[in-house]
Amino acid sequence: MISQFWAECLLTLRVLFRQPGFWVPTILFPAMLYTFFGAQSGGTQWAANAMASFCVYAVVGVGFFQFGVSIAQDRESPFEAWQRSLPRSLTAQWSARIVAAVMITALAVALVVAMALVLNAIRLDATAWARLALVCLVSVVPATLLGIALGTVASARAAVPLANLVYLPLAYLGGLWVPPMVMPSAIAAVSEWTPTRAMGELSWAAVSGDPFEWSFVVLLLAWTLAAVLLASFVQLRRRL
Repeated sequence: MISQFWAECLLTLRVLFRQPGFWVPTILFPAMLYTFFGAQSGGTQWAANAMASFCVYAVVGVGFFQFGVSIAQDRESPFEAWQRSLPRSLTAQWSARIVAAVMITALAVALVVAMALVLNAIRLDATAWARLALVCLVSVVPATLLGIALGTVASARAAVPLANLVYLPLAYLGGLWVPPMVMPSAIAAVSEWTPTRAMGELSWAAVSGDPFEWSFVVLLLAWTLAAVLLASFVQLRRRL
């Protein structure tokens, strides 16, 4: 089991890093958007919140594009067809993808943080940085599993538009682009039930030093469980 896990990790990372045209934009895009928009949010706490928002945006983007789209494309390759004929542990395969997602996400988040430090001179204490890192780490799991589910059901041609169709509305509804308090009331009501809103609220609390609200912790855990069940269902159905 352990040897298969490391083999899956190595394979996933090799496949990803051999396609720089695919993973480089995924890493650069959140930092680029932060530079254009988030860095103009002003100073003090608003700047820190904007940085946290784009860190979460990077996490979700890696899950949907680096893994959702890549899985859809890999499914149509002869190598993937050969892999499906082998005895493989679904747990090891998912765990490897999550570990790879953590590594890719760390690069994307680090670039957002670097731009925030340069452009807004954000200063947080060690506890705030650690709490933000924890939120990003926990958020990787549902984001990656939702990406796996999307990549399992979508064709290679449809994966990118479908990922955008889910990813971009989730980013907006989660308050990652505009603060929830300026959303229309109807949209704000929907926003409170989205996984990105939970990620956003926890990341804002992390950088502000406020305690995590348990309602958003429970919401994120519920979405994580839902992502596990959804990914399990579509993966098992594909194997039947």
